Amino acid sequence: MVLRVDRRLHVFPDLGAASAALADQLTRRAIEAVDERGRFRWVISGGRTPLPLFELLGGPRALEMPWPDTDIFFADERCVPPDHPESNFGAAWAQFLSKVPIPRRRVHRMPGEARPIGEGARRYARKVGPLPNLATGAPPLFDVVLLGIGPDGHTASLFPGQAATGQRRRTVVAVPEAGQPPHVPRLTLTAPALSSGRNVWFLVAGADKRAALARIFRADPAGDAAVPASLVQPPGPTEWFLDAAAARGLPTNRDPR
Repeated sequence: MVLRVDRRLHVFPDLGAASAALADQLTRRAIEAVDERGRFRWVISGGRTPLPLFELLGGPRALEMPWPDTDIFFADERCVPPDHPESNFGAAWAQFLSKVPIPRRRVHRMPGEARPIGEGARRYARKVGPLPNLATGAPPLFDVVLLGIGPDGHTASLFPGQAATGQRRRTVVAVPEAGQPPHVPRLTLTAPALSSGRNVWFLVAGADKRAALARIFRADPAGDAAVPASLVQPPGPTEWFLDAAAARGLPTNRDPR
């Protein structure tokens, strides 16, 4: 069987413009999901890149999302308490989740404080649910999975050369050693779990991501563990929202804005 990788590029002048376009797309998909299925299941990622999007959602766009029917999941988490400065949950809560009318029970944080860390992964796996067999038409776990990448090609906490990149049966695993700062253990959704989305979007900004993007786009269709973001392969296309600095030099089949 020949695998086909379908990536759709959307290039914007800067991160602010990309974030505004994402906010539009996200709102539309959320309303559609609630209308069709009664709720919207969204995976968010950590790091600095999504902060402008979070600011929009917690400010000017706060009333546009169907927050009471939205479930928030996390792509990964540092193994620290939720009030720790390095907590992904803590950053998202301060940036926008505390400012919008989402019921607290619908914010499904990863228990980064759990010990041993494998217990945290097991708890979150129960919350996420089992991997569906998408090939048989089973519905995916999530409506939107929003990810970023690092300069090394990692996504979530799937780092090059680590065992977590090869996990194909579980939805959540513990990562004892992070591949970049802060060097604390992590919890992460696996590549199959991240691939289980009706919509899988990458938001990428900065010239320091350019080399990683080129490697991802040149990777074997089955994916390359040396650039773990290439292992995220949903049934439909992945959509890449890039600023001009990150996109420079990529193939020309892109959607300039």
